[in-house]
Amino acid sequence: AGGAKMAALRALCGAVLGLALAQLSVLSGRAGSLMTTKLSQPQSTLAKSLTSTSTNAPYFQVAESTEIPSYVIKCPSNGLCSRLPPDCMTCNTNYSCIYGKPATFDCKVKPHVHCVDENNHEQENFTINMTCQFCWQLDTSDYVCTNSTNCMTVSCPRQRYNATCTVRDHIHCLGNRVFPKMLYCNWTGGYKWSTALALSITLGGFGADRFYLGQWREGLGKLFSFGGLGIWTLIDVLLIGVGYVGPADGSLYI
Repeated sequence: AGGAKMAALRALCGAVLGLALAQLSVLSGRAGSLMTTKLSQPQSTLAKSLTSTSTNAPYFQVAESTEIPSYVIKCPSNGLCSRLPPDCMTCNTNYSCIYGKPATFDCKVKPHVHCVDENNHEQENFTINMTCQFCWQLDTSDYVCTNSTNCMTVSCPRQRYNATCTVRDHIHCLGNRVFPKMLYCNWTGGYKWSTALALSITLGGFGADRFYLGQWREGLGKLFSFGGLGIWTLIDVLLIGVGYVGPADGSLYI
């Protein structure tokens, strides 16, 4: 009987010990999973923050462009600011100025442009003085226009042609600096009035003056008629002298 009791007690202790070990195993498994979850969350958050940071603010930023603008080629370095071309500056244009009166405009040089004042001091902000007028109202010496070689300069009435004019760089004015304008035909082919007159007086009877001006048919007529028996020669002297007879290409004398 005593041995049976001891065996039952041992079995009971073994069962209690087994249950305790099982509970301990379950608790340790739960604790391990909780620790793994807690540790994995900061790592994933850190990874997300690193990814977000690297996307929005990269460590290696692209360097700013150092390309020099094209207008800098037109801008003389260390020259007077008031003599800079208009492409090199930005001005506050006042269109309410009084026409024909002096006007003063505040200007600022563009980036990469360097200029100085009368005392050789570098400056960025300066003023320019000009006459209040539009560019197409300037004097003819202040702009350059295209020339036409297709119109007749000696026609009556004198012909005009459509020209495109551009204001010179150091001239300041209001409005567009490139504008159309109707101009008189004034091109020359290189013929001299003095040479034509001298040939008409000396060799006009042989048609030398007409040949020089490029008028071959009239020259041949004078040659074979001996200057129209002198009458044609005298008439040509008068016509060339007053400028009525000119080069055959329609140009002006030099």
